Amino acid sequence: MTCTHVELLLEELSAEAALRILLPRMLRPQVTFDIHPFQGKLDLLSKLPQRLGAYAEWLPKDWRIVVLLDEDREDCVSLKRQLEDFALGAGLTTKSSPGADGSFAVLNRVAVEELEAWFFGDVQAMASAYPGVPLTLGARKGFRDPAIPGGTWEALQRVLQKAGHHMGGLRKVEAAETIAAHMEPGRNRSPSFQCFASGLADIS
Repeated sequence: MTCTHVELLLEELSAEAALRILLPRMLRPQVTFDIHPFQGKLDLLSKLPQRLGAYAEWLPKDWRIVVLLDEDREDCVSLKRQLEDFALGAGLTTKSSPGADGSFAVLNRVAVEELEAWFFGDVQAMASAYPGVPLTLGARKGFRDPAIPGGTWEALQRVLQKAGHHMGGLRKVEAAETIAAHMEPGRNRSPSFQCFASGLADIS
């Protein structure tokens, strides 16, 4: 059945800020969405089983749920398995474990290693949002893989401060809004962003 609405469960406000801008470009115009940010990753994980159980009681067949977490240097496979187990335990089908007809209610995705890697996946957007960020950044050593080891948001702060921005410290929500306004989903080099985008395409 064609999806008409998406419920997104996210761990923080910066993800909400970015996706409020990006989702209208990534979903069909007829698909509506609501975003529900939590107070961090642990808060979302602790409340997710109950939240999914509540959805299972009333979720319309043409609605979908998207859960997005940062990897944060955890084991990505284990984290994804935990999300899958929560959904299946609530009686909801997932993209990885669909119903007999191939349909599913829940799309689980992990940003590797953090949401900010999606910004490094589109250096052109970063450079347009923040003058002074070099367009050649993605070709430089240490930045060729958007999932920069050792802390992606810290790397984003360093890059922006070197260009003369966020000198008092990275304001994550503001940066997410500013960069997302310039992002083009199709050119993003982050594998986890493209995985997220392909999942959205499948549900919409």
